[in-house]
Amino acid sequence: MSDGIRLVLADVDGTLVTREKILTPRAVRAVEKLRERGIVFAITSGRPPRGMAMVAEPLKIDQPIAGFNGGVMVRPDWSVIEARTLTEAQAKTVIGIIRDHGADPWVYTQQDWIVGKVDAPHVAREQWTVKFPPKEGDIAADLSAVVKITGVSDDLELMKRLEHDLREALGGEASAALSQPYYVDVTNKKANKGDVVRTLERLLGIPAMQMATLGDQPNDMLMFADSGMSIAMGQASDEVKKAATYVSASSEEEGFAKGVEKFILGEDVSIEG
Repeated sequence: MSDGIRLVLADVDGTLVTREKILTPRAVRAVEKLRERGIVFAITSGRPPRGMAMVAEPLKIDQPIAGFNGGVMVRPDWSVIEARTLTEAQAKTVIGIIRDHGADPWVYTQQDWIVGKVDAPHVAREQWTVKFPPKEGDIAADLSAVVKITGVSDDLELMKRLEHDLREALGGEASAALSQPYYVDVTNKKANKGDVVRTLERLLGIPAMQMATLGDQPNDMLMFADSGMSIAMGQASDEVKKAATYVSASSEEEGFAKGVEKFILGEDVSIEG
């Protein structure tokens, strides 16, 4: 346990919620315990901000919410604090690379999620997850205010190559990272979870070294690196686990709650059991 932790920042999918997007009673209670200790709780995700309402409301989130991996930072009433977009040239390049790899591109603005076909792979699942439908149409019709582009494919090796090739093409001028094995998210170079830590530091006046972060995917490693303590979920890859200070149980085995209880609150909790 670290007595110096003043803020906990959690990823949502695969961390705060289970594979079936369930926020367990134990997870809710863990957040309540943090507040009882005077520790601030915040969330970040590749989801659009309104796609996090299903966890923000039951958890009574009262801090800035970082959607699109920090591409849009909103207040708890969903009003926008700041947004970071891709340039039109970047968006065109990204869409072309995703298509060249045989993956499906999705485009997000602050308000809309746009897909080429609503019956494409993962669209229905994503709609169920974020609790609002996409718009179907020409995804490249208007690229003037794109916050995120997601490449989608069930070919997991292809997705690793796509992540690599997008990073090579963008040359550090935008961020490309796997948010799930079948999703690669491209955002403004300052729209990443490491920058979420720094933005919360600026907005709330809490030093990054007094923050603890929890996650399970490669895009969570940047916030691990910039925070004072980090906790990886048990189902994370070896690469992600090595980047974390501690490893908890999987998200299917109360990994979020157990990680908070044991490593932040100092309770006598078994990660295995």
